[in-house]
Amino acid sequence: MMNNFPTLLDRHIIVDGHRIAAGVHGSGDPLVLVHGTPAHSIIWRNLLPRLTAAGFQVHLYDLLGFGASERPLSADTSIAAQAELLIGLLDHWQLDTAHVFGHDIGGALSLRAAFSHAERFRSLTIADICSYDSWPSPTWRGIRDNYRQYAVMDERQHAQTQERQLKMAVFNKSLMEGELLRRYLAPIVGVVGQPAFYQQQIAHYHARYTEDFAQRLPELRLPVQILWGENDEWQPVSYAYRLQADIPDARLQVIPQAGHFLMEDAPEAVAQRLVAFIHSL
Repeated sequence: MMNNFPTLLDRHIIVDGHRIAAGVHGSGDPLVLVHGTPAHSIIWRNLLPRLTAAGFQVHLYDLLGFGASERPLSADTSIAAQAELLIGLLDHWQLDTAHVFGHDIGGALSLRAAFSHAERFRSLTIADICSYDSWPSPTWRGIRDNYRQYAVMDERQHAQTQERQLKMAVFNKSLMEGELLRRYLAPIVGVVGQPAFYQQQIAHYHARYTEDFAQRLPELRLPVQILWGENDEWQPVSYAYRLQADIPDARLQVIPQAGHFLMEDAPEAVAQRLVAFIHSL
């Protein structure tokens, strides 16, 4: 059984003038993990030992404004800015090229980075990403459209709202409770975390960052794998098939009994498919 809460981030680095919490584990071919929202690097905890055991040097980090990274007062934390930050991280880690696995907005921002820096990607695996006009999903849209009010709402109401949202992210609802739920909530509650969450994450839930995918994806020239939780309540699986149709030679694998946070529902299946895809290249 995997260690439920291993130490994932073991250093702080400065990239583009901002403090980023990061970690590097194992040895071998470099593999960069890019998380989504509302999440942070905790979502990789069950994949990390499987990936290092498979012979990868795993690089992971919390996005700017997320988790243990800096919560900037005025910097852009949209996925457009986060895409440039990813390239800055590759430079910091001295990785001319790397395999990349991006989930949710982490997958969308990785695609944006690949549009202009495809030569830095050995391969790209994307999972349950926001794309085209798929986001924000209905429950998040109402929150996004009123994010300033949510930023100052009663802290108990805020926590209850986010607990409801996080339970939607998994197929097995019993996973998202107790200590795991507390750790997902920890960076987004409190006098700093709550307003920062709405201002630096939810305010940027907007399809303007992905509405050009239909035009740009057919021009992408790198190995791409798409993983999707069959029971995703936020990003319907129909978008996975649309992405497969638009990305040349993309491989799609739909994972049963898995929701949006498929790394929580099916970590072994996700790790196996990621490793097999990279080894097949």
